[in-house]
Amino acid sequence: MQPARSSRSLHRLSVAAVKYIKQPGWHSDGGGLYLEVDPGGGKRWALRLTVNGRRRDFGIGPLHKVSLQQARETAARYRSLAYQGLDPIAEKQRSRKRKFAPTFEQAARQIHDERRASWSSGKHIDQWLNTLRDYAFPLIGSIPVSDISTPHVLKILTPIWNEKPETARRVRQRIALVFDWARAAGHRSGDNPVSLIGDALPRHKKNDDHHAALPYERVREFIALLRTGRAGPVITLAFEFLILTATRSTEVRGARWHEINFEEKTWTIPGDDGRGRRMKTGRTHVVPLSARCVEILIAAKDITSKTEFVFPDTVTGRAMAQNRFLNARDALGYTRDVCTPHGFRSSFRDWAAEETPFPSEVVEMALAHTIRNKIEAAYRRGNLLAKRRELMEAWAMYATTVSVSRPD
Repeated sequence: MQPARSSRSLHRLSVAAVKYIKQPGWHSDGGGLYLEVDPGGGKRWALRLTVNGRRRDFGIGPLHKVSLQQARETAARYRSLAYQGLDPIAEKQRSRKRKFAPTFEQAARQIHDERRASWSSGKHIDQWLNTLRDYAFPLIGSIPVSDISTPHVLKILTPIWNEKPETARRVRQRIALVFDWARAAGHRSGDNPVSLIGDALPRHKKNDDHHAALPYERVREFIALLRTGRAGPVITLAFEFLILTATRSTEVRGARWHEINFEEKTWTIPGDDGRGRRMKTGRTHVVPLSARCVEILIAAKDITSKTEFVFPDTVTGRAMAQNRFLNARDALGYTRDVCTPHGFRSSFRDWAAEETPFPSEVVEMALAHTIRNKIEAAYRRGNLLAKRRELMEAWAMYATTVSVSRPD
């Protein structure tokens, strides 16, 4: 028997009526709530609603488990959700998931485990979790992701927002990712609390500074001082090698002997060596070695041939620490606003543009830059190794001319 059209009035049934009704059919309590009585005498609650223009029937439960009052309360919640255009059953399922939501730390560690294989940098893999461990876990690590709100996030970010802006930015991004994951997994609903911060935190000043670079005329001065300085032999050789190859410090620190071909006078840097990305572009880069670079490698081999790294940490035998280049620079009297290890790539590029006839495509390829212009990229399909070898030999000759000037 189908239910009759329900009245707009609510609470049409009484506790006594519900108990003694025996006629099979649907008995309306109003507002779409019905007591369904089957021919065998079984009684159960049902709610008929229109959700997003579609009629839906929802079972609320049998009478012996759900009282009239409980049925009315459930019906009221379902009607409210339907009025908002939400599916009551889907919301009920999401609510159950939120009830068993993981803590913020559990969610973050799960994301870390799931994504670490796709991250190319081992350093990034460690930093991603370490920043949350240092700044977020102490405050919200033990709170279920379903219960964390914007004030919690503000409490984390406010102390470091101006003092450590770059760190704060990364913490904010990583917290936001955890909440995006939690929403997708059904552990929370609503907006991401990070997105609701808005103007609650002051804007950081835009930093347009680039890596400080020595004018190319002063590079020979730097190398001359480097050779006579107090830095250890390995870092001295590594720093000069970095300058003469116009490569990045991470590439030099990760250089391994099997990548060096003395016969061809090349250094082949893999885009990814299976342990992490070696090149910023992710593509293999062949560096032609000047005569001076070969001399540097021969000198290094006498010191480090027992390790896989060309320029290792002399104590551990593992890759040299990033700050070794900075310490060597500081020891020579140069400050960070005067030059940086990365800045020597700019010195090289400026020298090539001002002092040589080499085309820009040769210089850009020597720097292993990504080419965004498709026509130029097609023109440069070859690796221009012969031309780059001439370029790097000329750079080495220019940069190693003896100079006795002192830094400012």
